[in-house]
Amino acid sequence: MFRRAVFAALLLASTAALAHHALAQDQPGFRVVNRTGQDATGLFAVRTPRGNGGDWGNSLLTPGRPLPPNAGFRVTPTDAAACRFDLRLVLADGRESVLRNQDVCANRTLEPREAAAPQPPAAPPANARPAEPNRNAQRVSTGSGFMAAPERVMTNEHVVNGCNRIIVRTPEGRWLAAVPPARVDAQMDLALLTVPGLNAPVLSFRAAPALRRGDGVIAYGFPLAGLLSSDPKLTRGEVNGLAGLGDNQNQIQISAEVQPGNSGGPLLDMHGHLVGVVVAKLNAQRVAERTGDIAQNVNFAVRLEAALNFLQRAQITPQRAESRGAEMSAADVGDVAHRSTMFIRCER
Repeated sequence: MFRRAVFAALLLASTAALAHHALAQDQPGFRVVNRTGQDATGLFAVRTPRGNGGDWGNSLLTPGRPLPPNAGFRVTPTDAAACRFDLRLVLADGRESVLRNQDVCANRTLEPREAAAPQPPAAPPANARPAEPNRNAQRVSTGSGFMAAPERVMTNEHVVNGCNRIIVRTPEGRWLAAVPPARVDAQMDLALLTVPGLNAPVLSFRAAPALRRGDGVIAYGFPLAGLLSSDPKLTRGEVNGLAGLGDNQNQIQISAEVQPGNSGGPLLDMHGHLVGVVVAKLNAQRVAERTGDIAQNVNFAVRLEAALNFLQRAQITPQRAESRGAEMSAADVGDVAHRSTMFIRCER
């Protein structure tokens, strides 16, 4: 279908940062006061629920300088609008004090008191199929995917086309194998993988209002794997058009920048609800050869309605939610996406 279009599109298969400083009452942010009765050698504060799965980032305490009992430490988020945080104090005796989902906008002083031995990592589900990348694979390509239903990962058909083996990496860093065959629709460029034991939040699809030109969107995924860092990337943009390449009614056009490897990743609105599946970018070189001009930042996603239709034909009822009220920050939408977005490795 892309070959018949006037312009070729390039298919894309391929802890909140925290600043801290000395405690002072008139400074922004929130205070952490150690009420555990022991020195704390580690202090971690990350946006809710980034502390789940052991994703705590780096300690805010200087090595060799513990936080004594009843002493305070001020944390200043880089995003002043952030309100919900998970907090973790690691004590000198190895115990931990963890506070979850703290509203630091309403309560600017957190006082962890109770401490216990750290919880061991949760055992993988019995039906999980742990896997590791095959370093001897002759050809490897990568893409992105997201949780569309329990143990189901949606991505693009071109991400999984021709793969002998498909494995996904979870946000916690586990590798799990997808069970063949994938359900695919080549015309819509969508695929649905079954990944036994994959336990991650399912994204909600936007139920209302209808998407409009100018609506803000967030693309999330793993562009240029092997060149950029291995962590997921977030780009922000807008809906530019309600049709895709060559007037393709199964796509929308977006300004959120995407690269090879973003294919199959979620496109979310500013309420954290899914409005599309990242699929392609305009091939600027081909356009330049034809027109003499370089097209800039023209990208496409499979539209919401096409993705819903695909899931319904797979006998899956997707989660739906209305996008009304105050919008979230881009960073908060990224936190929603992070928990549900998977790195996909295709081995041939």
